[in-house]
Amino acid sequence: MNSMATKSPKTPNPPVQHPVPAVRPDNGGDSVVLERRPQKTKPPQMYQVVLLNDDYTPMEFVVVVIQEFFNKDRETATQIMLKIHLDGKGVCGVFSKDVAATKVDQVTEAARKNGHPLQCVSEPIE
Repeated sequence: MNSMATKSPKTPNPPVQHPVPAVRPDNGGDSVVLERRPQKTKPPQMYQVVLLNDDYTPMEFVVVVIQEFFNKDRETATQIMLKIHLDGKGVCGVFSKDVAATKVDQVTEAARKNGHPLQCVSEPIE
């Protein structure tokens, strides 16, 4: 018994090639030429998260908040806390708008849970 196929396999049709239009010389200005211009996207607006000084929130709590929510080491967090204490405010970090808003919410919630009036805001960077 012979198990070979009786028909040879079909070869696929070659791809259809569409003619490319020839470049024509200027024929009196009735043609339009479009240039592709690279699009320039601006980086997103950045926001700085700022803690404001008050006379009631303990300095140690501010240091812990900076460490926990802004991933700063103890020394850096202490320096930021002293800037807040001496200058009335201090920048804890720079983030995109959504991340900055989340950081503000997290800090405010932690302060309220612990009974402190610590204020945190985000400001756009010019």
